[in-house]
Amino acid sequence: MARLDITETFCNILFPGHMHTQDSLSYATNFKFQDTDTLIVTYPKSGTTWIQEIITLVLSKGDPTIAQTQPNWARAPWLEQYYCPKFLEASMGPRIITTHLPYHLLAPALQDSKAKVIYVARNPKDVVVSYYHFHKMANFLPDPGSFTEFLSAFLKGTVHYGSWFDHIKGWIGHAKDIQNFLYITYEEMWQDLHSSLEKVSCFLQCSLTEDELTSSQKHCSFNSMKENAMVNYTLIPQEIMDHSKGKFMRRGKMGDWKNMFTEEQSDHFDAVYSSQMVESSLLFKWERPEDALQLMITINTPESHSLREIVKCS
Repeated sequence: MARLDITETFCNILFPGHMHTQDSLSYATNFKFQDTDTLIVTYPKSGTTWIQEIITLVLSKGDPTIAQTQPNWARAPWLEQYYCPKFLEASMGPRIITTHLPYHLLAPALQDSKAKVIYVARNPKDVVVSYYHFHKMANFLPDPGSFTEFLSAFLKGTVHYGSWFDHIKGWIGHAKDIQNFLYITYEEMWQDLHSSLEKVSCFLQCSLTEDELTSSQKHCSFNSMKENAMVNYTLIPQEIMDHSKGKFMRRGKMGDWKNMFTEEQSDHFDAVYSSQMVESSLLFKWERPEDALQLMITINTPESHSLREIVKCS
């Protein structure tokens, strides 16, 4: 199914027609979750591949066989993409499912479900830079134009998969409505991968020995994934993803936005962010001159009526 120039519009959100159809999107919104499912939720370019790899290795007790022999889209398929039912039918054991859909589209399907939901967030300035470069190599996404043009579309929420602001506010704002919910950040994983693996393994109720943690950490490091054809998308044909224009796993660092944003663009982004997130419990703060990112989130959970986590990263 090529459809490289097709854009699907579903509930006023744009999706690349190469992998999405009206039927596949309707399938996702009416999906019957099993209590043993693990659902990965991300906005594009926020650490999706990384958390897929982490979960695969945790559930495999650090054994890299599955991670090195099965493409990530087969072992953790995107719910809203047309091929998903085929892979889920063939899956053995607990299912890992991935989605970029906003909360309101999956809320009915998740109601009363005990499926585990893991939401991964990333500094949106880094998200927009990574997303811009991805558009330049992915032939199923529209030409992004200049970075200034793409940044404007991102802030307006008119890019494919919709508004970053709506996405994160929707999922985090309803975390208390999901029975089993874990929030983790790209920055957290980058700063302390070992502790992040422990956090995920605890949430999945899959305890690992120190040797298993060490093996998992080795095989889900950025350098390891960059060389793994099962996750670096080099298996995708050139006409769909032009690897001569860039790498899917480009840098994998924090703060790359500083190499793209002008001071004026950064200030404008901050202003839009402040306006969009004024009523949200999720706060990103850029502190000058260090340009440190402080992430603070408050989530109501059964374990703690008011759980607050703070992560600082440069």
